[in-house]
Amino acid sequence: MPLWTSAELEKLLQAKATGRFVAEGVSIDSRAVEAGDLFVALAGPSHDGHDFVAKAFENGAAAALVHKAGSYPGPVIVVADTQAALTALGAAGRTRAARTKVIGVTGSVGKTGTKEMLGAILSAQGSTHISLGSHNNHWGVPLTLARLPRDSVYAVQEMGMNHAGELAALTQIARPEVAVITTVGPAHLEHFSDLGAIVAAKCEIFEGLSQGGTAVLPADHAYFGTMEAAAKQAGAANIITFGSAEGADLRLISAKVVAMQTVVEAEIGGGAVDYTLPFIGGHWAMNSLAALGAAIAVGADASRAIETLEAIRVPDGRGAITEVAKDDGAFILIDESYNANPQSLEAAIDALSAVATMRQIYGTGRAIAVLGDMFELGPTSRALHAAVATQLTTKEIDRLFTCGDLMACAYEAAPEAMRAAHADDAEALIAALDAEIRPGDVVMIKGSHGMRMDRIVRALKSPATSNAS
Repeated sequence: MPLWTSAELEKLLQAKATGRFVAEGVSIDSRAVEAGDLFVALAGPSHDGHDFVAKAFENGAAAALVHKAGSYPGPVIVVADTQAALTALGAAGRTRAARTKVIGVTGSVGKTGTKEMLGAILSAQGSTHISLGSHNNHWGVPLTLARLPRDSVYAVQEMGMNHAGELAALTQIARPEVAVITTVGPAHLEHFSDLGAIVAAKCEIFEGLSQGGTAVLPADHAYFGTMEAAAKQAGAANIITFGSAEGADLRLISAKVVAMQTVVEAEIGGGAVDYTLPFIGGHWAMNSLAALGAAIAVGADASRAIETLEAIRVPDGRGAITEVAKDDGAFILIDESYNANPQSLEAAIDALSAVATMRQIYGTGRAIAVLGDMFELGPTSRALHAAVATQLTTKEIDRLFTCGDLMACAYEAAPEAMRAAHADDAEALIAALDAEIRPGDVVMIKGSHGMRMDRIVRALKSPATSNAS
């Protein structure tokens, strides 16, 4: 079955196509268009997709969805607004996949990692559709659902927000059978008065939950009761809990770092289980329990799910650990470069400390933190950045490199012996960091996505910089 036909789209969007076509995929990026895709020309603040329609056809697009009249080199459907049309397309994709069990995942920290774990678990047990990268916003959610194959058994949709009301809109499109909140922390404080307001916004995910659906919730959270009440009020028939708390359905007993992995001891449904994750840190253990809880909620086999977790690949930018070669020896690189907020940074510092301590048993290695600004933290932003220095000191981090105006607060508050270098942006740190690293060191890189900390990761892995293999 094709993903979309011109006849289906005409009926759905109440608009005429200039030619007949069959679409096997949907894309909003002309560079990523594959043969047979429907290209949706979105108009954003920086780029207008209409400028790239011709390129999309060059790359094999079957047709384009546009809201600007013009001369195009292939079939198009002209609508009033392409964003609204994409939203309608996503909602329709979800509606026709009536037999697909959709799991929505949100949270201040861990939603992408949990989504990837859950996607891997379910893919091993049935046809599964997973949102790519962080396609979790007003265009990412409908795009993912517009791509949803008609015969998928499962779909895993990440859902994010930074303003009240955003999740309410997204969940009405996704209409999940299972809604997961990984945790809620002080992210996006620029747009919220306090943590309670962020919790309320995250609980909007339950507004689209199907009747009789399941909520998977963090039992240890101070606002657990609020989340549970919101889920039940929205019609959730089942609540599955995970955490260290007594009585949690999936209870974490311990998480120990051993040989660049995390050994997890847990209880699931009262039964003892042990497994090893190729990740570093207790936060990954919690993410794995959230993923297992959601998998169990849609009928997946728990034993097979744990086997999948043990073999999962760590996504780039989200805790991947690499041994990087230099002329005089190798060092360990922990890539946490994708994004940052206070809660995820604290977990990353814990992981850095754990790995470095393990290295020091053998008489080698220093712990080096390379940190960029954390965005959207509101009026307390500078204080939150300055507090990072205390976390680094408590965890006995040896050297600190920082970039950005906000993270300068952490640099200035850190002990003099810890301070290695500060710069305005990530790229300006590369030379000083490369010169600092010694064989056996453990280097962790983290910052908000807009700080482009991934440039440092790429440079350190580059043979021109580090002679990495």
